[in-house]
Amino acid sequence: MSIERYSRRRFNSLLASAAIWPFAAKAFAASTHELLITKSGAVADDSTVNTKAIQSAIDQLASRGGGTVVVPKGVFVSGALFFKPKVNLRLTEGAVLKCSTDLSNFPAQRTRIEGHFLEHFTPAFINATNCDGFELTGDGILDGAGMPIWEAFWKGRAENKNFANTALPRARLALIEGSKNVRIEGITFKDSQFWNCHLYKNDGVLVRNVHFQVPDDYRQAPSTDGIDIDSSRNVTVDGCVFSVTDDCIACKGSKGPRAMEDKDSPAVEHIRVRNCTFKRGGGVLTCGSEATIIRDVIAEDCKITGKVRIATLKLRPDTPQHYEDITFRNITSEGPASGIIQMAPWSQYFDLQGMAPPKSIVKNLKITGIKGTFTSFGTIKPNPGQTEISDVLLKDFDVTITKNDKLNTSGVTDLKLEDVIVNGKPYTV
Repeated sequence: MSIERYSRRRFNSLLASAAIWPFAAKAFAASTHELLITKSGAVADDSTVNTKAIQSAIDQLASRGGGTVVVPKGVFVSGALFFKPKVNLRLTEGAVLKCSTDLSNFPAQRTRIEGHFLEHFTPAFINATNCDGFELTGDGILDGAGMPIWEAFWKGRAENKNFANTALPRARLALIEGSKNVRIEGITFKDSQFWNCHLYKNDGVLVRNVHFQVPDDYRQAPSTDGIDIDSSRNVTVDGCVFSVTDDCIACKGSKGPRAMEDKDSPAVEHIRVRNCTFKRGGGVLTCGSEATIIRDVIAEDCKITGKVRIATLKLRPDTPQHYEDITFRNITSEGPASGIIQMAPWSQYFDLQGMAPPKSIVKNLKITGIKGTFTSFGTIKPNPGQTEISDVLLKDFDVTITKNDKLNTSGVTDLKLEDVIVNGKPYTV
């Protein structure tokens, strides 16, 4: 049996038995020591910058073999925090750990962002690197205090249409990288300045019963992705609620014509999304903007209550991409949601670097068991001459489409529609 087949079988078996997280806890059990951040001098006055006090609590526990840093009820402001192996974070009910908007509290460093490493960019609020068994849990809130940062971003964009996403220093709420058997559970990610939860190069992550939100009445909080699964494997997202203004869940990797040579960007694989609610955002699950190999992804048993598309597969003309074995099933829209599928050329940002346009493959995409109301059916089209799209199945639809009820499609081999009912009538291409 190949290593890849063994890994997939082991992952599915562990999921089915619901035993993966007790196993992980036993294998990577941290010390039972707990330390309130107030014991190391943190002040809950919504103004004092407590970076040194909270980092001191992390360092103290690390020196004692590990434990859990506990944030009690109150609003604690801080800059970037760096966790160490066997040290966890718990936010109690009523606790708010709030991101400073003075970016001098986030000293620039080398960090992974948008498919590459930048040598000089803002770290995240919560940083955990090579922290096997890391846990970020509780009933409290991680607050990005994003409003003034968003306003500064839009001001920069208004003054310069080429103003890049990374032109303005802004912090992600959490960056967890190079770690195994991670658990993020219960907390709320609120008003992030940039991406909410960035998972880079991890193996085994559970994100369960977590809320991701920005204000309902704010026009668009830029780049507030809920979860970015970047070059990671064996990730489960279960029972989460998304109300953001960019991708709810995005699978990411590298970009550019040499992306397949990028050893820092292994495949995104063995991803499970289930029992989630999508209130606002670009899409339930998106492949891209920067992505190379994405395979074995299932999003199932989810509910859409706002204008959120089901499936988005961005086809970059400057990047060789391989999307395979991707399934969306048993998804109901109480919307109207924005659309069902958008698989099309995406060229908002691209650079061929003087090379020939690369070839890409999309294979074995399944969208089944779709019910409810949508504004449009959507699009399935390749980058002409670059993308081979094959084995696409749309099955068991019973949907009302209020605006554009035609599937815009071309360049697809073996497109099958089975029992697709649109506006009360059988639909064929």
